Amino acid sequence: MSIITVVGAGVMASALSFPARDNGHEVQLVGTPLDRGIIENCRESGWHPTLKRRLPDGTRYFLFEEFEDAARGADLLICGVSSFGVEWFLDSVLPAIPDSLPVLSVTKGMYDTPEGGLISYPEYYESKLGSRQLSLNAIGGPCTSYELADRRHSAVFFCGRDINVLRRLKSMLETDYYHISLSTDVRGIECAVALKNAYALAVTLAVGLAERECGEGCELHYNPQAALFAQSIREMRLLLKMAGCADDNIVPGAGDLYVTIYGGRTRRLGTLLGRGMTFEKAMESLEGVTLESVVIAKRTASAVRKRIEKGQASAEDFPLLLHIDDIISNGAAVNIPWKSFVTEVLL
Repeated sequence: MSIITVVGAGVMASALSFPARDNGHEVQLVGTPLDRGIIENCRESGWHPTLKRRLPDGTRYFLFEEFEDAARGADLLICGVSSFGVEWFLDSVLPAIPDSLPVLSVTKGMYDTPEGGLISYPEYYESKLGSRQLSLNAIGGPCTSYELADRRHSAVFFCGRDINVLRRLKSMLETDYYHISLSTDVRGIECAVALKNAYALAVTLAVGLAERECGEGCELHYNPQAALFAQSIREMRLLLKMAGCADDNIVPGAGDLYVTIYGGRTRRLGTLLGRGMTFEKAMESLEGVTLESVVIAKRTASAVRKRIEKGQASAEDFPLLLHIDDIISNGAAVNIPWKSFVTEVLL
């Protein structure tokens, strides 16, 4: 049995308590300063108010000021913060752990560099840690927290620099329903599953466009969604190549895109925009929630525009991404550039 300390009581990090406890490990769930209500509720009843499920018996709960106790003797630290907590995790958690403790992050996202590159969060952490040699690993792939907590079959990738560390982490968390592939292409896996956030927003524009035409709750139009999905995969592959990643990383990216289209705040935002609502009004209707899809779209478009300015990329290759960025950044109306998706293939 191992001790697994989880920092961040969000839905995905908390859902990992299910395979961890099913494998007999001790789970210490530590809330960030924003998670006090969740931790207090879990302590009282075991009920997670945002995951909307009881966490497994035996899970222990800690406020962040108790982090030192929760991390003592840990064999694995899971980073469960959202992309908006990356800097906090870097400043408040990583300095407090020994180099011997491996980290496994569920945070999906990436940064654009001043040169127009795209890097993963583990790479960003490495760039800030100086001479420290922490083992920084991450989870990517199509897996919703709710279905993981319900023990439905889910297939993900664990990625990191050291395959032996990855194999050890896999042995700790893999179950008969949680299936884990391994990759040492950290940037490839992490960028692929981050990009799906921006493109899920793009695909779900078609849901709103159908409702604008036929009314809310009407039969959905699947041909437009499929066309946008296909264009998304085309652009995601080009972006992965631009970032220097292996082409096969499109597989977990495509799977993650598929599952993200079918629910959550990103689908809601895309639907509202497709109906004709402005980005500003749509965000107001979502009560100002922060959306990783918006952040990823802007960062990715920023990298592409830098490349275009340098003559290293062409706007014709990314019509869907640049249109999404125009909607978000400039208040443009939804006007899918369908003709830009048409290609000729000569063998």
